[in-house]
Amino acid sequence: MKWGIIGTGNMGSMLVTSLVKSGAVCASDLIIYNRTAQKALDLQKDEAKLTVAESLEEVAKKSDILFLCVKPHHYSQVLNEIKNDLTLNQCLVSITSPVSVEDLENKVSCQVARIVPSITNHAHAGVSLFTFGTRVTDSVKQSLLNTFEYISKPSAIEEDHIRAASDMVSCGPAFISFLLKNWIEAAGEVTGISEKKATELTENMMIGLGSLLSKEIFTLDELMEKVTVKGGVTGEGLKALEAHIGSLFQEMFKATQTKHKEDKFEIDL
Repeated sequence: MKWGIIGTGNMGSMLVTSLVKSGAVCASDLIIYNRTAQKALDLQKDEAKLTVAESLEEVAKKSDILFLCVKPHHYSQVLNEIKNDLTLNQCLVSITSPVSVEDLENKVSCQVARIVPSITNHAHAGVSLFTFGTRVTDSVKQSLLNTFEYISKPSAIEEDHIRAASDMVSCGPAFISFLLKNWIEAAGEVTGISEKKATELTENMMIGLGSLLSKEIFTLDELMEKVTVKGGVTGEGLKALEAHIGSLFQEMFKATQTKHKEDKFEIDL
């Protein structure tokens, strides 16, 4: 089976690297294309067996499963160029949330799926969000699920919740990193601890927390209960958080929902 990737920006290059290094896909079975050819050639320097296509037509015709990893506003242009090269035996996979599988099925005649990855897939961890179109065969579904199990935990998500799920899975690492960066800076401002030491402690705490959750030793509620001793320091810290968090996350989700609607409106397939 040949796997194609159109667009080798942040997410496209992450998929190439993760799929190959995890053993999910052989480099010799990957065909990549980027409008700026040098980006694709740079990936080939690290994985010599990768094939760099010279045109959209080439990658479209040679791929059994083809990932579209370009920005949403470029979808229409790319799809118009490749739609006549795609057959029902092939599967086109979008990685962006504003474009629904229904939108894609109305544009192309091949099988269609959407898989939203996460930067955490670099570590062969985290979640990938799956939505299948009506034409996808059981064998293609299983092939995609089996492949992404090498680098993530595949999770089915319905169209109504794709933006919220993407916020948690795909944008989440940036959002949490922002909060942790503020956490580290605040520790230094209030206590004088160095940024280097605070960063080291925070990073290792997060690794430990992730391990606890991945091994299902505690739930989030249980973790708070186990660490919080009556009348202790943790309880006082939690009180301060509750008093000041306000509608922080509600406003974040509102902002991403608004942007999602704007993006969908601007995309004209």
